[in-house]
Amino acid sequence: MAQSSKIVTSKEQAIKKGIYTSPLSDNAVASTSIEKAKSEKPKSSSRKEAKKKENKTSVINTTNDDDILIDKESNYLIEQLINNASDNLGTRYRGGGTSKDGFDCSGLLFSTFKKFDITLPRSSHEMAKIGRVLNQDEYKVGDLIFFKTVSRRISHVGMITEINGDEIKFIHSSTSLGVIISSTKEAYYQKTFAQVNRVLE
Repeated sequence: MAQSSKIVTSKEQAIKKGIYTSPLSDNAVASTSIEKAKSEKPKSSSRKEAKKKENKTSVINTTNDDDILIDKESNYLIEQLINNASDNLGTRYRGGGTSKDGFDCSGLLFSTFKKFDITLPRSSHEMAKIGRVLNQDEYKVGDLIFFKTVSRRISHVGMITEINGDEIKFIHSSTSLGVIISSTKEAYYQKTFAQVNRVLE
């Protein structure tokens, strides 16, 4: 299941892949007109009209020189998180592991999110306390899925990669098979399912 990584880690790579647009090229004229509009006082005495004019122009100026502009930004980040985690499929399980030498379940997600400068707690039990616990009809790809595998306490975590009706597929590091994609249709995960959290809103 190994595939070449689609992860973009620099502006140079983004330019080569055609997903980077320089904010200046598209917005230089708009930014200039915004500055001009700000410096001119509205001739109308009506505050409402002045506010309308301000809103029309200020919406444009939302970028700066270092921005990487991508369509559907949140979906893009989630796609890259899943790609990054999937690069580790087949890696063995190792208690406390956070590298290609081996991962435990929370170590896989901790290291995956860390590559995108998002720091999660180090244990599945603590991860379950962050973000927002979701209702079943809210689940999305990229959400964290938790299981109570030891003494009715949350002790296992994965990340949702696919949803088909009432079946959820998730990537995780299992103690017996290492990093794999499993399904909530499997009896063990049906029985131990606890909750789903969204940490990226």
